[in-house]
Amino acid sequence: MTPNETAATPDNAAAADATQLERMRTLVARLNEAADAYYAGRQELMTDYEWDAAFDELRSLEAATGVVLAHSPTAKVSSDNLDGEKVRHEFPALSLAKTKSVAEVARWSGGRTLWLSWKLDGLTLVATYDGGELRRLVTRGDGATGTNITRLASAIAGIPRSIPFSGHLVVRGEAVISYADFEEFCAESKEVYANPRNLASGSLSLKDADEVKARRIRWIPFTPVHVDAQLAPSWGERMAFLESLGFACVERERIDSPSPELVQSAIERWTRRVTSRENPYPVDGLVVCYDDLEYASGGTVTGHHATRAGLAFKWADETAETALERIEWSCAVASIAPVAVFEPVALEGTTVRRASLCNVSECERLGIGAKGTRLEVIKANKIIPKVVRVVSKNGEFSLPEKCPVCGAATELRTSASGTKTLVCTNAECPARELRKFMRFVSKDGMDIDGLAGASIAKFINRGFLKTVADVYRLGEHSGEIAAMEGFGAKSADKLAAAIAAARRRSAVNIVTALSIPLCGKEVARLMLAGRTLRELFETDAATLAGIDGIGPAKSEAFVKWATVPAHRALVDDLLSLVEVEEYEPPPAAGKCAGLSFVITGDLARYPNRAALKEYIESQGGKVSSAVSAKTNFLISNDAGSTSSKTKKAQKLGIAVITEEEFAERFG
Repeated sequence: MTPNETAATPDNAAAADATQLERMRTLVARLNEAADAYYAGRQELMTDYEWDAAFDELRSLEAATGVVLAHSPTAKVSSDNLDGEKVRHEFPALSLAKTKSVAEVARWSGGRTLWLSWKLDGLTLVATYDGGELRRLVTRGDGATGTNITRLASAIAGIPRSIPFSGHLVVRGEAVISYADFEEFCAESKEVYANPRNLASGSLSLKDADEVKARRIRWIPFTPVHVDAQLAPSWGERMAFLESLGFACVERERIDSPSPELVQSAIERWTRRVTSRENPYPVDGLVVCYDDLEYASGGTVTGHHATRAGLAFKWADETAETALERIEWSCAVASIAPVAVFEPVALEGTTVRRASLCNVSECERLGIGAKGTRLEVIKANKIIPKVVRVVSKNGEFSLPEKCPVCGAATELRTSASGTKTLVCTNAECPARELRKFMRFVSKDGMDIDGLAGASIAKFINRGFLKTVADVYRLGEHSGEIAAMEGFGAKSADKLAAAIAAARRRSAVNIVTALSIPLCGKEVARLMLAGRTLRELFETDAATLAGIDGIGPAKSEAFVKWATVPAHRALVDDLLSLVEVEEYEPPPAAGKCAGLSFVITGDLARYPNRAALKEYIESQGGKVSSAVSAKTNFLISNDAGSTSSKTKKAQKLGIAVITEEEFAERFG
């Protein structure tokens, strides 16, 4: 036995033969390496399925031998590996014991009232409040010590900066990204992420709060750790108290007198909601806890689990073996990703025939071969099809030499972390220009409802979209779209209706939709004042530069774009497909004429900032994104805000008014 090994008794230590110890060392090394990659947001080295299998094998070997190796993941909570100030938790964040047995959950309950809630698949963050203000936000870390990320609190939705409670409050919650937001981000991103949890994990290592905000992370409180108030020792009542303070807590269900039958039916009911994707956020099981907090606190701590703190119920993954038919290569902004297409198998009540392989490194890790390779597949967390193992390999998979979308040459690239991805070398490949398609269908553009980035990427890969104008020709492919996985006839009809509703658009929206450099909605308005859309594209740079607010840089960028033959052809094509509403400038004597506004924070009276901005501009005013000496008013509903915009407005002596005050003066 080495100094890095401990034994329960000498007899048990002697029973651990060299083969068992070597296997345990291998498992500890693999699990810790995978955990480091997971918490750093790097390329995942193991699937959850593989992790659970390896973890369970290690735990069984430890039980059989009485030996626990130093650094074994069974005896510690993994760290997040983030840079920053390390903070010791006021209350240790222990992990939950796991089970896949409904009978064990019922046995554990002992007939006491239970609560079921989602086991959200993200990163645990602990928020501490004092005097009604957020004092700090800390990662779970190793359970005893976490990393202070309070600077990112404003970039994560669901974390109030102030609450109507002056006592000491500690709340644990999970930072998660919805499936829809994950798909949208990956469709536009230049980076590759395996799943929403991987993206959330990598996001917390970023320094720029605005960059973190773009990831659309949401914090969902899942338990009140400490409440400095006279409340009943009931978990359910304390969760209700959190919600009364404005927290949007995890969904939950109370089970009184939990018999095995009641527990079984409740878990089955929640499981059906997972498979039907009713819950927008990724989950990897359910959390079971006692309502009686006094009883729950009376347990013991074994390893890094508190025996009464709760149970994590994990679903037993249903697996199936199948044969690989081919690998399809799907283009996105960052890479050309491999997708395994295999003989259809039944999993979790659905038929599965495709699974993403993420990148070339994942294909190599799994040992993917050519047609006929036998695969073991699952639906990870009951939802995402996943290849977890190659049962038997047949031949070798090959990389395409040409991009499947544009036909340009491909290139294999290796990232700083060692991940291999295949990319298209054509900078103007439609797949690499997904942002332009996204801009085209956005609210500021052609405002085509329900056409998300993930769908656009699929249509590009199918060859339906070569230019943005082809969006208006998607109706020609309705039958094919209806037959595509994840669509159906109803979705195809809904898309066709949305496109038909967008056949008439303003000249301002059309110009904005074309992704012309330096030409946003406000620039489009200024350039279109007094001229038609057709006339604008015939106007020279000197004339446009003379417009107040345009100048030489914007005018030259516009004319340079407009004189490219392919761009002129695109404009002509688009105008043959849509009806133009020519732009009429707002009256000079509007209620906001000559005034400049900046909007910050949440709104109540107006549905969103775009609506308020549109009203201000219709009344002759201007809306800027940043506070400057030219700003007349900052609109903010948060009287106690310490945002950079508020601080700058106060420093410059600019009036800060609420939304209601704006409505009274300018509505």
